[in-house]
Amino acid sequence: MTPHLPPHASLRWNPARGEWLLMMPEEVVVLNETAASVLALCDGRRGLAAIVSELETEYEGVEEAQVEELLRGLAGQRLVELR
Repeated sequence: MTPHLPPHASLRWNPARGEWLLMMPEEVVVLNETAASVLALCDGRRGLAAIVSELETEYEGVEEAQVEELLRGLAGQRLVELR
């Protein structure tokens, strides 16, 4: 599984509100820190294992199954694409 943001989506930091946003033409999604950290690594080059490995450098107790579940949920909402 190699996740990436759809071409019409971008990840942005909103400094005024102190929150991460996933910007799309007709929708803005406010992200929690965990989802933003995962999506920031979804560049279409890193696979699931590489994303988990990178997250482990910043967070303790990262579980691959949880990251996969998050990505599949976001894919179901068309917020990320999986290859």
